[in-house]
Amino acid sequence: MAHNPFDLTGRTAIVTGGSRGLGQYMSAALSKAGAELIVTARDARSCESTLELLRGHGGTAHALSLDVRSEQSITEFAERIGKEHRAVDILVNNAGCNIRKPVTEVTWEDWSTVVDTNLRGTFFVTKAIVPIMLSRQYGRIINIGSVTAVFGYAGVVPYCASRGGVLQMTKAMAHEFGARGVTANCLAPGWFKTEQTKTLYEDPEWVAYLVDRIPVGRPGKPRDLDGAVVFLASGASEYVSGQILLVDGGITTGATRATRKPAQS
Repeated sequence: MAHNPFDLTGRTAIVTGGSRGLGQYMSAALSKAGAELIVTARDARSCESTLELLRGHGGTAHALSLDVRSEQSITEFAERIGKEHRAVDILVNNAGCNIRKPVTEVTWEDWSTVVDTNLRGTFFVTKAIVPIMLSRQYGRIINIGSVTAVFGYAGVVPYCASRGGVLQMTKAMAHEFGARGVTANCLAPGWFKTEQTKTLYEDPEWVAYLVDRIPVGRPGKPRDLDGAVVFLASGASEYVSGQILLVDGGITTGATRATRKPAQS
């Protein structure tokens, strides 16, 4: 039988912020591909629905507490991983947050909450876990970004800054770890309906405005991330590092009205 480069059987994956939304979707995709999952949240009990989902189709999964804004929490998490799981093959830095305000209303604490979670948290969780990968000369780091890593949007300036930082950090990590068997890539979803964005989707006019600018004609669905995260987590992406993979329906092509007919020359 031919080898399946997307098979994750025998691999162990950590997904931070795995209790809901995109973290839960990606955990399910990795589990279906054969990986053992360790999902995290500030309160591990909130991951119960994710564990039920993963175990429901025969996967092995565990939940651990992790606050990516706390150095002590990250240190304790890494120590526990080192004791209970000798190998970590895949790290998905998904934990994140957003605060929507115009620049003139953003407080010092707002900035710290967003940037410390999305950027500093991603860095220090990686710092704590990557030695396990480097010691085995194998690892896949997947830092979750956003279309805001390459596009700017009003009302979410701290978020855009944090996601842009994640992309540049990913490139630097790819350079630093590449010769030791560890790749680092940025998976950047477009517009998906999650807890962070669900209020936006309650406005039909906004949804119509959004869809009109997505070339494939719809927002993202959970399954749309499956192939991308499995690819970046697997042997199939062995020669892919320091890259951004945008899963956005084409919105970053710069289209302003997807339904407009092309101009005639």
